[in-house]
Formats: sequence, structure tokens, C-alpha cells
Amino acid sequence: MQKEYGILFDLDGTLWDSAEGVVDSWNERLAQLGEPERVTLEMIQKVMGMTMEQIAFVIFGEEDKDRALRLLKECTDHENEYLSAHGGVLYPKVEETLRKLHETYFLAVVSNCQLGYIEAFLSYHKLGEYFDDTESYGNTGKDKDVNIRLVTERNNLKKAVYVGDIMGDYKSTMKAGLPFLHAAYGFGEVPEGTPFVNEFCELPDAVKAVFDEQ
Repeated sequence: MQKEYGILFDLDGTLWDSAEGVVDSWNERLAQLGEPERVTLEMIQKVMGMTMEQIAFVIFGEEDKDRALRLLKECTDHENEYLSAHGGVLYPKVEETLRKLHETYFLAVVSNCQLGYIEAFLSYHKLGEYFDDTESYGNTGKDKDVNIRLVTERNNLKKAVYVGDIMGDYKSTMKAGLPFLHAAYGFGEVPEGTPFVNEFCELPDAVKAVFDEQ
């Protein structure tokens, strides 16, 4: 039976933390290309949640636009392979909480990542059975608010909530016209008074409270 209520998830800072793996994979690829290994954990944490084009100009800002985008493509392609083989760090109790949520709700991942990144996450951690849809900037070339609306509309969701960790997630969700739940354990902050969870396992009660208010 079609589920009419949905939970849409951000990925980085919400479901997992892949930052160290991203740093390792990017520097590995840069070394293979004869480039200096110049990507740090601080840099990657700073750009989590940005679109791929924005990330290119932050990380490779000293390069011209075309070269920055080429380097980004090399690094993100290698990143997908690396994370498919090594995974990232899941937040505590993600799988058991997703299992519980999926009994009642339609679940999806909507991220600003490159094509193949969500797939690497699902493949390595074997979580694909819990998600009914995915969408990414890399697939559509669209901003997150557009992709949030795409997922809610094409799946005929009567109600939906977006779960994310940074201000960009919050603003995109507001623009899409959905309620937002802050993953306060993640990478960023959002306006005071926003509903939040301190741990992933708190989501069932928090989501129910959001839907009860709608």
C-alpha cells in the first residue's frame, strides 16, 4: 500500500559522516594526477551540503573554472569508488531506527551530492531496502528545494518532513514548503526554536510530533 507520509533525509551530517574518507580519496586521486595533496578535513567539513559547483570553487579556487571543475570530477568519481569499498561512519542506531521508521513512513534521501554518492552509501552499508526513493544535485542539476519538491510530488506524499543538519538544509526545506527537523548532532546550526533531535534514534517520536502539528 502506498505510504502517504514521508521522511526525506539529508545524507552528510544526518545519516553518516564520510568526511575522513572523502579527504583520503581526494588526496589519493590528486596524487595519482601528479597534483599536490591539499585537501584537509576542515575544508571538507566546511563544504558539506554545498552543490558540486560551489565545492569546486571553494576547494580549487586558485584554479580557473574549467580546471577546478575537471579536478572536482576526478576527485568525486574516485570518491564514489573509495566510499563504495570503505564506507563512512554511520551515526549510532541508524539502521534499527530506519527499519522502524520504514514500517510506517515513505523514506527518501535528497542530497546536494554527485551522482553515485548516495548509491555508494546505500551499497556499502546495505541500507537500500529502507529507502523508497533518492535524488541528488548530480542527477538533476537542480537545487535542493527543487529536488525536495520533486520527490514529494512524484511519490504523491500527503505530508513530508525533511531531516538535515545545516542552515542550507533548513533554507531549502522552507523554500520547498515542508517542515524541518534539525539533526543537531551534525555539522551545523539552524534558527533557534527549530524542532530537533540530539540522536538519530529520537526520530520516531520527533517525526510523529511534527506530523501531529500539521
